[in-house]
Amino acid sequence: MANAPRKTPKPPDYVSQQVTTARRFYQNLRPNPKLPLTVVCGGWEECAPDYVIDRKTFPFLTVELVVTGRGELDLAGTRHPLVPGTVFCYGPGISQHIRPTPGAPLGKYFVNFTGRRGQTLLRECRLKPGTCVQLSSATEARHAFEALVRLGSAYHRLGGRMCALQVELLLLALVRSTRPSSASERRALATFERCRQHLDTHFLSLSSLQQIAAACHVDGAYLCRLFRRFQDESPFHYLQRLQMQWAAGRLHTSNRLVREVADELRIGPFQFSRTFKRIHGVSPTAFLGTRG
Repeated sequence: MANAPRKTPKPPDYVSQQVTTARRFYQNLRPNPKLPLTVVCGGWEECAPDYVIDRKTFPFLTVELVVTGRGELDLAGTRHPLVPGTVFCYGPGISQHIRPTPGAPLGKYFVNFTGRRGQTLLRECRLKPGTCVQLSSATEARHAFEALVRLGSAYHRLGGRMCALQVELLLLALVRSTRPSSASERRALATFERCRQHLDTHFLSLSSLQQIAAACHVDGAYLCRLFRRFQDESPFHYLQRLQMQWAAGRLHTSNRLVREVADELRIGPFQFSRTFKRIHGVSPTAFLGTRG
């Protein structure tokens, strides 16, 4: 006898019914608080014109992304406009009041989760409960949410683990797309992106921090601060990663000797081997031994 289709659980009381359309999944409505990260539920919902949320707290960590419509959010006593690209996070002890703008109903994704790992991820991604940010582009975040909805709706025996991993990817996608809040931060980010693009294009002709700074027309110390802020590494280390990635491809697809590739980068063979091993974890000679 064929297995009967899995019955969709009844939505819990905290899931709003003031929606016109919804695609939701329910992964684990009674999560074990000792597990590092458990996805409770999530999905997409298009809110009805009378949609109103007024809560003093919420049992789980939650991240929401507004994709369509407009509204107003009061999060832990602070007001924020809700527009496409707005991301906000709440959880236990964080009050939420959400009201859409008349004639502009909200369409949004959401995910509820719990666990210490979830709390750590939110802190690392600067999205701790009570935070509201605006994305520069919501495309990557929407793709990540759609992947989460597909995984959560599949009813696979590994669904819980897959959803937990996807939430990590989702949070990283959000932090990558977060728009700086101040004009000075936006200018700094624009300068960083211009300098990074220059390195991506001209890494074969650059060999020092001084050359990078001069080519990008910025002060070397300021360039280092930009890369530490937006890339979590120095510009010189970023340059070395680009060069060693190119070197690995060169060694793999040609008959070049190690010293020949080092010469192309204008790096001494000993220094080249040390840098290659630091970046890739193996020496150039060992790398060539794995080439099949």
